[in-house]
Amino acid sequence: MRTDIAQIVRLEDYRPSDFLIDRVELDVRLHPTATRVTATLALRPNPEGRADAPLVLDGDEVNLKALALDGRSLPGGEFEASPQSLTIAQPPRRPFTLTIETEIDPTSNTKLMGLYRSSGNYCTQCEAEGFRRITYFLDRPDVMAVYTTRIEAEREEAPVLLGNGNLVEAGAIEGTGRHYAVWHDPHPKPSYLFALVGGRLGRVAKSFTTMSGREVELAIYVEPGKEDRADYALDALERSMRWDEQAFGREYDLDVFNIVAVSDFNMGAMENKGLNIFNDKYVLASPETATDADYANIEAIIAHEYFHNWSGNRVTCRDWFQLCLKEGLTVFRDQEFSSDERSRPVHRIAEVKTLRARQFLEDASPLAHPVRPAQYREINNFYTATVYEKGAEIVRMLKTLIGPEDFRRGMDLYYERCDGTAATVEDFLDAFAEVTGRDLSHFARWYAQAGTPRVTVKGTYDEAARTYRLDFTQETPATPGQPTKEPMAIPVALGLVARDGSALDASGDRVNAQGVFLLDKASDSVTFTGVASRPVPSVFRGFSAPVKVSLDLTNEELLVLLRHDSDAFNRWQAAQTVAMRLLVDLSKGTSVPDAAIADFTSALRAFMEADALQDPAFAALAITLPGEADIAQEIGADVDPDAIHRARRHMRRHIGQACLETLQDFRRSLAETGAYSPDAASAGRRALRNASLDLLAAADAELGEALAGEQFASAGNMTDRLASLSVLTTLPGDAREKALAQFEERYRHEPLVLDKWFTLQAAIPEDGTLERVKRLMQHPAFSINNPNRVRSLVGSFAMLNQMQFNRADGSGYEFLADIVLRVDALNPQLAARLLTSFSSWRMMEKTRRGKAEQALRRIAGKPNLSRDVGDIAARSLEEQNA
Repeated sequence: MRTDIAQIVRLEDYRPSDFLIDRVELDVRLHPTATRVTATLALRPNPEGRADAPLVLDGDEVNLKALALDGRSLPGGEFEASPQSLTIAQPPRRPFTLTIETEIDPTSNTKLMGLYRSSGNYCTQCEAEGFRRITYFLDRPDVMAVYTTRIEAEREEAPVLLGNGNLVEAGAIEGTGRHYAVWHDPHPKPSYLFALVGGRLGRVAKSFTTMSGREVELAIYVEPGKEDRADYALDALERSMRWDEQAFGREYDLDVFNIVAVSDFNMGAMENKGLNIFNDKYVLASPETATDADYANIEAIIAHEYFHNWSGNRVTCRDWFQLCLKEGLTVFRDQEFSSDERSRPVHRIAEVKTLRARQFLEDASPLAHPVRPAQYREINNFYTATVYEKGAEIVRMLKTLIGPEDFRRGMDLYYERCDGTAATVEDFLDAFAEVTGRDLSHFARWYAQAGTPRVTVKGTYDEAARTYRLDFTQETPATPGQPTKEPMAIPVALGLVARDGSALDASGDRVNAQGVFLLDKASDSVTFTGVASRPVPSVFRGFSAPVKVSLDLTNEELLVLLRHDSDAFNRWQAAQTVAMRLLVDLSKGTSVPDAAIADFTSALRAFMEADALQDPAFAALAITLPGEADIAQEIGADVDPDAIHRARRHMRRHIGQACLETLQDFRRSLAETGAYSPDAASAGRRALRNASLDLLAAADAELGEALAGEQFASAGNMTDRLASLSVLTTLPGDAREKALAQFEERYRHEPLVLDKWFTLQAAIPEDGTLERVKRLMQHPAFSINNPNRVRSLVGSFAMLNQMQFNRADGSGYEFLADIVLRVDALNPQLAARLLTSFSSWRMMEKTRRGKAEQALRRIAGKPNLSRDVGDIAARSLEEQNA
């Protein structure tokens, strides 16, 4: 474990590598505890590097066995080696070959970085800095080489041997029981995209014809016996490849594309060139074991990793500060794919809910950082919602500003210029600046400034002049290291809605043909002319910018938008805004008139009766209240999670009681009548039916228990079975415990399904949940070494159970601190991600805040912390505006 004090790495200090590697030849002889790796590197001095520089290769717990330069074994006096680095003080000033032999113990590699074993299979994970755990290397993304990899193993142990690129040779090694395979990737790539897999795996495959007529073999490898659960993932891969050709003109460039699903993985998936490695939860699916959400996630993540083939692999990032260049751009691409495959408005709402829940919280915490950070201590800790989700929003804003045609032209130019190179954010923006002739330097602030801008909007109507003016002001709060902020370039998609729903014939100055106004100053305004009556403004349609919005609209005006706005996102947002106002007041103990709640519930009932069945998926989102974490964010300071829980429960009961008959009608009319299908329309009907069940249980516990119990017993798919069990977990009693026991018995041999079982119990908002979680850690299916198990139980408790994690006695914080310290010794990346659950600790009221700080300081003061956990702990405790 790297326990050294992490040095700060700064973007401004970037300089090119002193040496380059043109070719890498790897010979990997797999063994459970003593894998031998022989790496032959074709090196040369970099003309842009220092002429007299030593050769310093990165390592991480590397065990060096032999070293040769141009075939000559190097004596100890000519190099210096430690587990963390290899230095040759006087390397040749010409091209030369370095041969390095190392030994690895894959079985004991619990960090799941580098080469490790997962359920008996060998696999790798090298992003961000994992290749240095396999051999000494210039382990940085701007050093790109062509790789040829020979893999050898016992045939009985690992009949399948996979590597990057195309298979060029394979065969048996006579008299040994071993065999080998040689893979060659003709495209230069950085070391973080290296991959290797060996093991006993089942396979599903099909052929794909590219737009130029080339045949590509697509294959997915899974645990034997689960091949039929990979069919949906394989179909999603084919659809994403076709979509990328049509939407971006990007064609795949190898003869094969392989995906391998493994059960032990720190991330969701990894885009290694031609050999994607996936957490098996994002590959395996059947109606019996996977929910609608699982199917949608598989589709999105399969697409995401495939899209990296161009936005990340063919064009990679120059350094890790440019991580958003591949991740943010690729998230945008996978979101567009999912929107085209499903309901665009529904998917957009889901994207925004995720952004607000994860990235807005990050922006408001001590862990806030720009989309392109200026510095870091541990790069593994910057695989964040800011880089991914906010990075995607920046790309979407760019498309909004310049229009879809110029956006496509800019993307084409970017790929043309940067293909085969390691690029920067500036390279990306320069392509769009050239095709449009626009100066994008102001827009580039989105990459440099942390924090979520807050935009205040006020409207003024002049009846005599028939004009309506909207005044905008923007302000971005201070964040760590950035006490003052400059105004951002914020695209505001807007329109006006008549109070009776009729069309408004109005035109606005400085609003383009797409209805977009650019707010690029601290304050500005737009005036509409020819406005016959006072309208209701609809601003930030489609969530045109990742900002928080303060509107001077009454609840009544907002409900006009719910009924009449042509923009689906703002219809949903209107209901959420009214609900949030009521929930915040209730949580703070502010008097809320019964009439205000009644008006809101009446509007929801009218919406349900008029529109819900036209788009059930949208309706399910519209009738779901903001979550407890969202409410805490809105309150922002002196948060009492218990009061928030009570307020939300109170509102859900009111809505359920007011809409009881309508909700029961939905239950009947949307019942399943045929075989399960994960398509968007079917999933939408299930979503509304199950959202109705949740509100009915909130209104009448006895009725809810009966309906949920009946659905649990008769459900023909995992979506309905899990939804009913989720409702039952909120209702204490024998029915809940009996259903949980039945679920466990039914799926005791299905780890991914038991993860759902762990998660539901960890999220129960009751005082006994912490003890329940501790007991479940002793369950035979739980393993502290498996990231999925830990995230499903411990991570769900900390992230989903706001009331119990933030217990006033501090026991929730102490529990998580114990687990973080325990996991840190095994898997620092996993431990660091668990630790980010403390992100909102400064928002809590005084008692909880003090308890959380004690737990954080206990972690920070522990000797021999990993760099991953030490970095998160230190930043969590830094002063917010330091």
